Order: sequence, then C-alpha cells, then structure tokens
Amino acid sequence: MSDAAAHMDAIYRLQRHIYDITRKPYLLGRDQLIRELDVPHGGSVIEIGCGTARNLLEIANVYPSASCHGIDVSKLMLDKARQSIAAAGMEKRVTVAFADATEFDPLQLFGRKQFDRVVISYALSMIPQWECVLRSSVTLLRPEGSLHIVDFGAQMGLPRWFRAALFGWLAGFSVHPRLDLGERVSCIAGEAGREAQFAPIRRGYAALATIGPIDKPA
Repeated sequence: MSDAAAHMDAIYRLQRHIYDITRKPYLLGRDQLIRELDVPHGGSVIEIGCGTARNLLEIANVYPSASCHGIDVSKLMLDKARQSIAAAGMEKRVTVAFADATEFDPLQLFGRKQFDRVVISYALSMIPQWECVLRSSVTLLRPEGSLHIVDFGAQMGLPRWFRAALFGWLAGFSVHPRLDLGERVSCIAGEAGREAQFAPIRRGYAALATIGPIDKPA
C-alpha cells in the first residue's frame, strides 16, 4: 500500500461510517455541481476521489442513462462505497476502483480511455500533487467533455476569524484549500486549448470551476 493510501485509510478508518452525515453541512456546492453537469444521454462520468460514492449515486439518479465510475486511494472508503452502491441497487451503473489519482489507467479499470464528464469534489485540497491531477484529468475528457470541480474557496467574503479557524481545523484532516485554484484552472485550460470558468460561491466559502471545450461562434 502506498503512503497516500495508508494515510487516507488512517483518516477515514472510523469517519467513513459517519462521513456523509457529518460532511453535508460544510461540503457546500456538491449538489449544484451535479445539477450543472448536463451529462449527455448515454454519457459517461468519472469522479476522482469518489469516497463513499455519495456523489456518484446522486449523479446516477439525476442522469438515469449515464454510466458512472469512480476512483479512490482509500480502500476503506471504497468498501463503504460498494456497500452504498449495492444498497441502492446500482451495481450495473456505478462502479468504483482503487487507484491513485496521480497515475491510473482508466481503460484497464473501466474499459474506457475518455469520459464525457470528470468530477473532482473536495479532493484537490487533500492531494499534494493537485496540479498534476488537474492536468491528467483534462486528458480523460472526450473532445466535447468537461471537467467539473468544487472545493473550498479563499473565504475572502467571510470574517478573518472564521477563515483562520476553518483552515486550522481542516489542516488537522490534511485538507489545505488551494487558494490559487482559479488561476491554475485557467492556466491548465489554456495549455489544453480549452475554456475555463471559475465562480466563488457562499461568499467565497467554496468555489466551482469547469474546464470544457471552447465555444464556437454560431
């Protein structure tokens, strides 16, 4: 087991049982991201850092024709994900696999090289090589596909004491908000010949970002 996998398993050994309940109040913007995915009929989705499969199951419900896949570096979280997928009767539409986000073969894991939508929800702030993951995620996209990100924002619209307290608390869980996320998303989109969008939400508490194809003039 890699150091990253062992570290994530240590963090989530007990938390995985209450993760979805305890994270709902402060992992904001996830449902907005899902509503805005606009997965094409029969399309494919992969989530990087899928955790308990909470998002994947919601995506499968909102887009009934989509095939949904996810990877995570924590085997314990994947155990919980598979239990949730089975309980929902979604085994044929939602599949998850153990993999490191910085290096994996989607063709070997899921029989696909590219996807219509790639989702990264509150994972970049936990991955040291997060810019590498952003770049590799763009390569997973089909030509008309798009990458959708939600994560903690810079909190600039909130009181300083709140920002300091939240960031300090998050650091205890190895979570470090990427304050230059918007800049990096724009840069990486440009390198790939794609278009980026970035929008803080909830007074900067969180941020939504996308990398998609460049709109062609009508």
